Amino acid sequence: MSPTDTDPLLVAGRLVMVVLSLSLLVFGVRVAVTRRFPRAWLRFARLTKSQRSQPVRIGGGQALSGGGLLIQQAPFLIPMPHSLGTALFAVALLLAATALGWCILRRD
Repeated sequence: MSPTDTDPLLVAGRLVMVVLSLSLLVFGVRVAVTRRFPRAWLRFARLTKSQRSQPVRIGGGQALSGGGLLIQQAPFLIPMPHSLGTALFAVALLLAATALGWCILRRD
């Protein structure tokens, strides 16, 4: 599947999903590496005291989720063989399961 043989509205939706997942990936890596939440996000998110003490856990989970979403959209936007698209989908599912496990099992 390539961008030329689908509905333009679907391609636009997929591009929006790619931008959102890329921003989720970058934001999650930033929070996990710096071990601090941005001040604006703390004001609007209203995190509890226990959530504020776990930036690596929350940032890592966000980064893994963003990476999984990004990999999932790749076969729809880049022409590739079906077997490679299936393998990328399996990797995306593995990343989603890892993100869930990361958020449940990781304690800072």
